[in-house]
Amino acid sequence: MQLRTILLASALATAAIVSASVFSYASAATTADLNRDSDQALRMLYRTNPVADELSRHAKAILVFPNIVKAGLVFGGAYGEGEMKEGRNVDGYYNSVTGSWGFQAGAQSYGYVVFLMNDRAVRYIHKSKGWEIGVGPTVVVVDKGVAANLSTSTMKNDAYAFIFDQQGLMGGVSIEGTKISRIKN
Repeated sequence: MQLRTILLASALATAAIVSASVFSYASAATTADLNRDSDQALRMLYRTNPVADELSRHAKAILVFPNIVKAGLVFGGAYGEGEMKEGRNVDGYYNSVTGSWGFQAGAQSYGYVVFLMNDRAVRYIHKSKGWEIGVGPTVVVVDKGVAANLSTSTMKNDAYAFIFDQQGLMGGVSIEGTKISRIKN
């Protein structure tokens, strides 16, 4: 009983600390900051990953989250803000929110980009009150194995995601279950 109380108290304290630090840091971005950081993130991704550069030429829209902050101790959360680009224009600003529980401890940051490859995927983002990755448009997370076999003739999915610039002490990054919602016009 005492161990359970200690674990619950530490989980609640961690959640409070994570929420305060992650959300106050990540939500402070202005639209100018998001525009600058998103453009910089895309340039870095294209420079380091030619497949992402090629996908960008065929995408109907691109969701860019240049900086996601994730932290946790048993219970964790991740938050960041980004934008959707249609061509060179910014279509809107979005947040990315994930909650998790299980064996985890530490903090990290990373960025990710989702290339929306067809009008149906773009419409889904526009019409939904929030897109939970794993529900709705089909998303393939591109790693080295997928990238080696991806070409314009094999691009059949609704969306392709690239995770990049991972820094910190937590192992692994997943965007499954992440909820993306529009936040600003």
